[in-house]
Amino acid sequence: MDNSPTTRESMEFDVVIVGAGPAGLSAAIRLKQIAEEKGGEINVVIVEKGSEVGAHILSGAVLDPSGLDRLMPDWRERPGAPVETPVTSENFKIMGASGSVPLPVFAMPPMVKNHGCYIVSMGNVCRWLAEIAEGMGVEIYPGMAASQTLTRADGSVRGVVVGEMGTGRDGEKKASYEPGMELVGKYVLFAEGVRGSLSKQLIETFNLEADSDPQKYGIGLKELWEVAPEKLQPGHVKHTFGWPLKNDTGGGSFCYHYADGTVALGFVVHLNYKNPYLYPYGEFQKFKTHPEIAELLEGGKRIAYGSRAITEGGYQSVPKLVFPGGALIGCSAGFVNVPRIKGNHNAMLTGVMAAEAAFAAIGEGRAGDTLDAYQAAYDTSDVRAELKKARNVKPLWTRFGTLLGGVALSGLDLWTNTLAGFSVFGTLGHGKTDAASTEPADKHKEIDYPKPDGATTFDRLTNVAFSATNHEEDQPAHLKLKDPSIPIGVNLPVYAEPAQRYCPAGVYEVVTEDGASPKFQINAQNCVHCKTCDIKDPSQNIVWTTPEGGGGPNYPNM
Repeated sequence: MDNSPTTRESMEFDVVIVGAGPAGLSAAIRLKQIAEEKGGEINVVIVEKGSEVGAHILSGAVLDPSGLDRLMPDWRERPGAPVETPVTSENFKIMGASGSVPLPVFAMPPMVKNHGCYIVSMGNVCRWLAEIAEGMGVEIYPGMAASQTLTRADGSVRGVVVGEMGTGRDGEKKASYEPGMELVGKYVLFAEGVRGSLSKQLIETFNLEADSDPQKYGIGLKELWEVAPEKLQPGHVKHTFGWPLKNDTGGGSFCYHYADGTVALGFVVHLNYKNPYLYPYGEFQKFKTHPEIAELLEGGKRIAYGSRAITEGGYQSVPKLVFPGGALIGCSAGFVNVPRIKGNHNAMLTGVMAAEAAFAAIGEGRAGDTLDAYQAAYDTSDVRAELKKARNVKPLWTRFGTLLGGVALSGLDLWTNTLAGFSVFGTLGHGKTDAASTEPADKHKEIDYPKPDGATTFDRLTNVAFSATNHEEDQPAHLKLKDPSIPIGVNLPVYAEPAQRYCPAGVYEVVTEDGASPKFQINAQNCVHCKTCDIKDPSQNIVWTTPEGGGGPNYPNM
């Protein structure tokens, strides 16, 4: 945290929210709703690091509407709601190299079924929620990355610094330098999403993970395709396990058919994989060569690409949510239900809970203390109950694989939790962090990945162009190395420097020129803000920080 005496302008609000995703926007709307109900006023501001609301939002997504139902029971009657494609059919398959085996949907626990849900672009959902929030008087500042937290004399969080710009690549302040602005509030809600840079610091500073397991993650890669009209099945949802991943590597695919002629095709790799030669992006591209997928894409056109880390720790890994002056909401804390592949509804519900606690505290004349009412609300909530039922799925997949053994055992566990409220396994732990799960390269063999054909499979840099990623070039790299010697001195000889492969945007390279010693190169301009490097680096040497302004991807309809 920074308490330096840099002179900045300051703006005061009742509540400051960092991040205009589903959690942050739901919190803002709920605060304004309560104020209207009680005939009062509350000043709310949201800062968003994307160039616009939705620019950095990437999700599958099949949306459970329970979050929207809680926030706005009349959302179906509201104009413009981009929630228009109900799920009409679904299947689950285990993939082999040339075929697949369907799993019986009727025998699956109700939790994992998608009846009553909607196929959506969460970026567009967030754009719509932002319009509603602004119409209620919420101030939203896109392109304003929150780069530092501010504290009171007693250590409580009082605000954030946003909009600091104009530092050159050499670290010197340019003539255009702007020191940024302090946004201070009675409470600050952090809705930064997965592995938020400030949330990560707050979790460490306030020891919020003291009573929880390490958070677990996956990397999700997604392409949006226009497909031939005769191949489109509006409302169809397909999930798969298996090929090309081996049984000891968790993950799978999703394929969602929208009503507008497009299909969301994605692939998830759990980041606790052991083999440092594994290349998640390469696994995704290889998956698209499967006959079933290649047939769907033939004659189609890829129109967008992106990647994002996913929280997968669930029930065991949710940290303490509150600390003096603020709270974690949404994926800053991690409320994704892994077997459902859903977390947006829980993000919205936690935003609502935190908003209600903050409004009540402010009404009592409080500021800067701990919002214990939010923690208490979560502890008795449907969100926690849902995550508890699914708590053993990820650990079972880790222990027994994601093919028949892990799938069968996790299915049994979900059924016993659903029908009887207990698990024969109790509560399994997650064990190591994803970084610590990486094993030395000499324990594994390199993996051969097919070259992209340019029609249905693509190289990373070509695909990054379809994320519309851009950063101001004359600024310090926002990807920091704690020790610049580690990539070549440790990670290369021990782990074959996996940053070259786990990054879905080609940010990290090991370059050797004219027989010289290898050099670690960071192409920060390519970064799609997935945060995988911050999570998976086996030496935990890479620190992801916010770049200037609205740098990063500009996702359309993702």
